[in-house]
Amino acid sequence: MISQKTIWTGRVISGAMIAFMLFDAAMHMTRIDPVVQAFAKLGFPMNLAIPLAVVELTCTLLYLYPRTAVLGAILLTGYLGGAVSMHLRVGSSLFGETLFPVYIGILLWLGLYLREPLLHALAPLTETEGSREISEFAPHGAAAPQHR
Repeated sequence: MISQKTIWTGRVISGAMIAFMLFDAAMHMTRIDPVVQAFAKLGFPMNLAIPLAVVELTCTLLYLYPRTAVLGAILLTGYLGGAVSMHLRVGSSLFGETLFPVYIGILLWLGLYLREPLLHALAPLTETEGSREISEFAPHGAAAPQHR
């Protein structure tokens, strides 16, 4: 059982990440000078700003809706991985621009993990009743079944 404090902490972290991602998508749609400069630095034509913003917005909305939050997190992880790749390609600073999407991804997953009980059963930090039941269904050799 997850405490209400843990669930609310996850909601706050997720809310902050959703706000950030929505703001980022909106920035791409406005085409303000910092966006134009960033696209030029990364070698992207400006005509990709709106399609990228739509992809980011769609993934974020999937993350926002509880029934599709895990799918949204997976898709946002891919989106953020692309950002890391682009920054590596142009030689951006490692701990600044390049790894910044990784930090966002960690917070996205942390927020979801703290607010979603099913993730605790799938990836427990400590052994729980749910994790013991799931391990019984693991393929042979993957994990020793827990017998009661």
